Amino acid sequence: MRVLLSTYGSRGDVEPLVALAVELRALGAQVRVCAPPDEDFVELLDRFGLPLVPVGQPMRSMVRPSSAAEASRRAAELAAQFDAVAAAAEGCDALLASGLAHFSSRSAAEKLGIHYEYATFAPYLLPSPHHAPPPMVLPGQPLPPESADNGMLWDLNAQIFNTLHGEALNAHRASVGLPPVDDVRTFVFTDHPWLAADPTLAPWQETPELDVVHTGAWILPDERPLPDDLLAFLDAGEPPVYVGLGSSRRVSQDVASAAIEAIRGQGRRALVSGGWSGLGLIDDQDDCFAVGEANHQDLFRRVAAVVHHGGAGTTATAARAGAPQVVVPQAADQPYWAGRVADLGIGTAHDGPLPTVESLSAALGTALDPETRARATALAGTIRTDGAAVAAKLLLDAVGRGRAQVSA
Repeated sequence: MRVLLSTYGSRGDVEPLVALAVELRALGAQVRVCAPPDEDFVELLDRFGLPLVPVGQPMRSMVRPSSAAEASRRAAELAAQFDAVAAAAEGCDALLASGLAHFSSRSAAEKLGIHYEYATFAPYLLPSPHHAPPPMVLPGQPLPPESADNGMLWDLNAQIFNTLHGEALNAHRASVGLPPVDDVRTFVFTDHPWLAADPTLAPWQETPELDVVHTGAWILPDERPLPDDLLAFLDAGEPPVYVGLGSSRRVSQDVASAAIEAIRGQGRRALVSGGWSGLGLIDDQDDCFAVGEANHQDLFRRVAAVVHHGGAGTTATAARAGAPQVVVPQAADQPYWAGRVADLGIGTAHDGPLPTVESLSAALGTALDPETRARATALAGTIRTDGAAVAAKLLLDAVGRGRAQVSA
């Protein structure tokens, strides 16, 4: 069995596919991965002996579209990844995509006639009468009326998908001999998307509109030891507070300053992770330590709290470690995860992406409360770790059933 896993996104999109690839390989499948050619991702896949097929530009160089015209150009660029994805999928039995790889990957699977699945890591992206869609409006378009219910908002969401992406997507499909699509959102997510998120952290309410396969989060085990200098810092005092914004970019260094001052105000030491945001220390005092690439699964068990951007992977890792969280959402699905952390009582959601000393001090006061720690500790034992294994078996079983139907 040969499987191609395809994604275009940040570390939070790539690492879960590596977890799935490891499980698929353990079941005897041959796996290759399409992903952006960022050095971080090359190193990650190489660590697990997985071949990387580079697609598109490095994610670090991508700029968020600021207009409908730019969004349409981005859709055209993503659809144009078809050639690389289709070449990588040649001879494969199945293709699973995540992130922004849907434009090229679903068309490639359709052209090659192979089994296709799409996975997302946050339920708020999927149409449902039980929640509103992500905020999404066209430039110059009036805001929906306050009386609009979830159904009306999702209808508007579908229209926006068609307006932003329909022309570019269908132009490319025509160029490779595929018919047009009239519902881009359904094309993107399919009518049976996989939800690779923990059921406790991200519950899904069943809806007749979608047949969602809720596999659990795809967690990549990390057995790397922590660096000696980091261990020495951890052992030199009380557990510190971790601060990092992951793959978020164009973040003001004022965030690091506000975080360190707020942490010091709580009488705590600080661990500052640079990440893609480039956060750094603000002085040379010995109560702060700069963290590079490290095993978060181990590290988060040793900290007093985790201040982070609210990526799906970081939220799940902190929850599994029993670490109280302060989520400072920057974009995309991060406000959703901030809300879930607050609703579960395992931390707090910061209001907006730009914290001040005062706002972070208040948030840390909640996160460092013993009751928050107790709730976080209790919830940690409920986080499932078998999501990638479940998904790997489901995928291979689905391909096997398809083969049997063809043979019959």
